[in-house]
Amino acid sequence: MMESKMELWLEKANVLIEALPYIQRFHGKTIVVKYGGSAMVDEELQKSVIRDVALLKLVGFRPIIVHGGGKEITKWVNKVGLETNFINGLRVTDQDTMEVAEMVLNKINKNLVSLMEKTGLKAVGISGKDGTILHVEKKLSGGRDIGYVGEVTKVNTSLLDTLLDNDFIPVICPVGSDDDFHSYNVNADDAACAIATAVQASKLAFLTDIEGVYRDPLDKSSLISELTIPEAEEFLQSGNVGGGMLPKLQNCIDAIKAGVSRVHILDGRIEHCLLLEFFTDKGIGTAIIGESEERYFSGEVK
Repeated sequence: MMESKMELWLEKANVLIEALPYIQRFHGKTIVVKYGGSAMVDEELQKSVIRDVALLKLVGFRPIIVHGGGKEITKWVNKVGLETNFINGLRVTDQDTMEVAEMVLNKINKNLVSLMEKTGLKAVGISGKDGTILHVEKKLSGGRDIGYVGEVTKVNTSLLDTLLDNDFIPVICPVGSDDDFHSYNVNADDAACAIATAVQASKLAFLTDIEGVYRDPLDKSSLISELTIPEAEEFLQSGNVGGGMLPKLQNCIDAIKAGVSRVHILDGRIEHCLLLEFFTDKGIGTAIIGESEERYFSGEVK
């Protein structure tokens, strides 16, 4: 009995030892987490993500959370009797839809802040309009006007720097404003990439409903643990990437080229996915890294 307990204690100690170099390396560094997918709607997964963020904060990381809310927006748009239309995967957003989207995103935002504060974290919920964080211009879809959908053209980090320097976690909903201060809905992945680039984040993590990037989408054993930029670009050109992963992987590449050190695509349905990816040698998702970055594990990319 005592032997089995000792093995368990040693296993826990080994986990902490494995995490130590990553804690040392990223202590004091800014990370951006794009929070979405099932991790936003499942109560237990929500708690898991928040606890992960709490631990990351306590060991010296400086987290920024960017969240989406597409499913919730669709639900409320339908509830109030508006039509939901998409062109090339982008929501057509007229003025009425934009009002609903902004209200829903702000509701989600404050709920996340409450969850964090229950865990003892100091969090502040803001939108990309606050402090003119996200400056946007109208985004077209295949040359077509889709309403109040914005493309980020500039990120003002002044408010984010102030919050981080005062030990707060910024929780950001992806609404930006243009030169005339009109509100625009921004794709949350795009917002997270733009913010991570502007703050020169050491890590950008996407919480998704997939395990990561597969060399063969039909073969679950072909998960790729790490990709350099040339490998990721070659993979994009191979034609094996489709659906929502295509723009996400392109976002990852763009973020790395713009100065983000590492980008992670994680399965947010796995409890404590952030800790498993950040603090273990191999991780559980796919990490895209710059050419000058060291790999987390030896051997060929799987």
